[in-house]
Amino acid sequence: MTANSVLDGPLQSLAKTAWQSVLVLGLLSVILGVVMLVWSGPTLVVAGILFGIYLIVTGVLQLVAAFGSGVGAGMRVLYFVTGVLCVIIGLFCFRDELASIMLLGLWIGIGWLFRGVALLVGALSEPVPGRGWQIFFGVVTAIAGVVLIVWPITSTTTLVRVAGIWLIVLGIMEIVSSFGIRRDAKQIPAGV
Repeated sequence: MTANSVLDGPLQSLAKTAWQSVLVLGLLSVILGVVMLVWSGPTLVVAGILFGIYLIVTGVLQLVAAFGSGVGAGMRVLYFVTGVLCVIIGLFCFRDELASIMLLGLWIGIGWLFRGVALLVGALSEPVPGRGWQIFFGVVTAIAGVVLIVWPITSTTTLVRVAGIWLIVLGIMEIVSSFGIRRDAKQIPAGV
């Protein structure tokens, strides 16, 4: 244990590690989006499985965040609900590949909508590092979810391409947001 970690408060410790999780999720989103754009036609089943993996990883990370220190009761509930929803939807992708591909737009839209609302409410209700980016990312994620819910896409190839583009956009925003969180974490006074 270093001298700095002894002086770190719960918020400071959480902020110092949170940016890394957000960065990893952003990188995974970009990679998955690029893979989906490159192999959209012949690998729709693989895309459904990759989405399932992505949603399960996201859900597990949300569940871990729900039980992290320094998280208020409201955020704990939102992270828990979002995490459970992502894990359930991710597992659905492994049940029947063709059905999951046909319904993927709706499921992804619901997941992104919940995640965007959770991020937005969290950033508005508690003083979190990178608050401005969290609000912006929450709004964009919720809009992406609404777009996938309201305008159902009949062609699964189009769905994969649209989802791939959205994943790249959202991944880039997560990466940018992670550096904002990192920057803001450095400004938190010791012991907070």
